[in-house]
Amino acid sequence: MTTVRLPLFPLNTVLFPGLVLPLNVFEERYRAMMRDLLKTPEDEPRRFAVVAIRDGHEVAPSSPGLPDPTAVPDRGPAAGFGTEPLRAFHKVGCVADAATVRERPDGSFEVLATGTARMRLLSVDASGPYLTAELEPVEEEPGEESGALAEGVLRAFRQYQKRLAGARERSLATGADLPDEPGVVSYLVAAAMMLDTPTRQRLLQAPDTASRLRDELKLLRAETAIIRNLPSLPASELTRGPMSLN
Repeated sequence: MTTVRLPLFPLNTVLFPGLVLPLNVFEERYRAMMRDLLKTPEDEPRRFAVVAIRDGHEVAPSSPGLPDPTAVPDRGPAAGFGTEPLRAFHKVGCVADAATVRERPDGSFEVLATGTARMRLLSVDASGPYLTAELEPVEEEPGEESGALAEGVLRAFRQYQKRLAGARERSLATGADLPDEPGVVSYLVAAAMMLDTPTRQRLLQAPDTASRLRDELKLLRAETAIIRNLPSLPASELTRGPMSLN
């Protein structure tokens, strides 16, 4: 299988194919990455890989505002990820295409990227100004009964939305707003649900679309039951995509 080497952007979140990822880039290693991406010809994609950081491995600061140099134990492309950064990341991630890379006067960047395809992390190189990784694509198989499962997930997802929105709010999306292609449904629902990173990661690396949809159906039913008595949850929680800080 053909491999590719791309810049690596580790985050405390999971990116899914087809989903938009806003980034507020202020660490120098990622500033260098964005400066290099800006050198890519306009007719070519500005691609980098996003991987989720395993729990307990990220020790660099990720709070809003300017970075605090005193809080960073070491510097360089692998700062915060130990001597073997490959061990600090989940092995399945997503290739991102940076549609917008805007540099601010202070040298930080505002980036808007879109997930394009799953990939598997094979190796990590820390010899440059930022991490790069050797990657191989992870093919998406439909699996058995993915169409019927997608229909069931959409029905459960609408109930989940209504519970989140509360009795006084209208549904956050109508049937016309939601896709019907099983793979797209599976990623949209995975990104829209309020889930922790390990659960999102499990959904990303599901062996096929049908397996992901089955898992989501169980999660939706369980979450809907939990929030049935919590109608005050704000509707914005479902649609809001928080800006990821590096």
